[in-house]
Amino acid sequence: MEKTVFYDEKGRACEFIIDAKFSIDDTSYVAMHPAEDEDSYTYILKVFTDKNGEEALKGIDDEELEEASKVYEELLNENLQ
Repeated sequence: MEKTVFYDEKGRACEFIIDAKFSIDDTSYVAMHPAEDEDSYTYILKVFTDKNGEEALKGIDDEELEEASKVYEELLNENLQ
């Protein structure tokens, strides 16, 4: 499992475990959860390239989240078989 650290708006470090990286068409997503809470929600965020050419993450709207969640669940089911 890959771990990464993000910083909240107050500068506090928050460690997350990356559960999966996947794509739908030409859009990439990452599914992750807080490292300190294995039972926490899984967050699905869109991967994009910022104005400096760096990879960054951003939230998605409900419709896009629904589609991405379905693909993520399919990935989980495939890995269980």
